[in-house]
Amino acid sequence: MATPHNTAAPGDIAKTVLMPGDPLRAKFIAEHFLENAVCYNEVRGMYGYTGTYHGVRISVQGSGMGMPSMGIYSYELYHEYQVERILRIGTAGAVADHVRLRDIVLGQAACTDSNYAAQYGLSGTFAPIASYALLETAVQTARQLELPVHVGNLFSTDVFYREPSPLPQWAKMGVLATEMEAAALYLNAAAAGREALCITTISDCPLRGESTSPEERQIAFTDMMRLALETATK
Repeated sequence: MATPHNTAAPGDIAKTVLMPGDPLRAKFIAEHFLENAVCYNEVRGMYGYTGTYHGVRISVQGSGMGMPSMGIYSYELYHEYQVERILRIGTAGAVADHVRLRDIVLGQAACTDSNYAAQYGLSGTFAPIASYALLETAVQTARQLELPVHVGNLFSTDVFYREPSPLPQWAKMGVLATEMEAAALYLNAAAAGREALCITTISDCPLRGESTSPEERQIAFTDMMRLALETATK
């Protein structure tokens, strides 16, 4: 049934959903990669489409920015629409010295400064991790596509602008990149007993003052899109 944020009817959404943060990236993927794509949601401009890729039914929908927004949309997909797998395809900022602009990073796990996990009332600290099956498939698929990828920890933060930056400290702990959604997605997946994986492209290197353009972030990171789509069809 429809939710306050999604007008899709039962059956409109595939069991596997790709979730970029930017809804216009969802639109781009639907128009350039999916066959017979149908728009099922436009509420709040958070476009959602279902079509096929190599004959496999796939949906793509924006998540918005930050863990609260990702938390809402992924929760509804898992619980209201019986989605089984969500692959976040978004941008990230490089933290590790060896990670460069336009590199692809697969989030094996997500460190976080968010209080998102407090809702579960756990007596300790939960480690938000990706689905190993999805991660293994993505790594194997990247090799087949001859796409170099980094695999490791992400840092999911609630704060985009912060002074002083905490990133040097996270870099010392081996974190590869920072973004704002993976931890909430992994926590929602764990609580729902479903699968999730975060695939990111490095759009900026905040510790080095390097960045890509907004247009490139929206439409140019096609290697990440192709990797996610190929992984989703395995």
